[in-house]
Amino acid sequence: MNVNKARLAISIIGSAIGVVAAGAQARKALQKGDKLSLVNAIASVLVAVTGGALAIRGARKDGAE
Repeated sequence: MNVNKARLAISIIGSAIGVVAAGAQARKALQKGDKLSLVNAIASVLVAVTGGALAIRGARKDGAE
């Protein structure tokens, strides 16, 4: 496995973990009725999804070159 594939795998795994953690935070926020924490969880999901998308796009660009 070369460095680019390892970097891609680590980025995707990190993004997936971020989504799971934000989902847990969102569940807790909904149970408590904490709107600010819920907004934070939603923003965290967006950050994790964006990071994964950027990693995949970078891998595709590296593969095309």
